[in-house]
Amino acid sequence: MRKENNPEEKKNIEVWEDLVNLRELVLSLVICSVTTLGAYLLAPAEPPKPLFFGLAGAIGGFIIVSIIVKPKRTFEINEDED
Repeated sequence: MRKENNPEEKKNIEVWEDLVNLRELVLSLVICSVTTLGAYLLAPAEPPKPLFFGLAGAIGGFIIVSIIVKPKRTFEINEDED
C-alpha cells in the first residue's frame, strides 16, 4: 500500500491499476456522452445514419477530450551499469 503524502494524489482514484484524476475523468465522460448523444439525436431517422452520427460524435468527443486533458505520466529511464 502506498502512502499519499502529495495532495494532488488524493484527488486520484485507481482505475485498471492506473491513477486517474476524478475531476478529469468525470469531465471526459460528460463531454463524450454529450457529443455522442447530441450527434445521435441530430441524425436523420433513416436506419444506418443514427449509428454513424453517434460514432462520429464519439470520435469528436474523444478528440476534444484529448486536447483538453493532457497526460501527466512521466517516464524514467534507468540504465543499469554492468
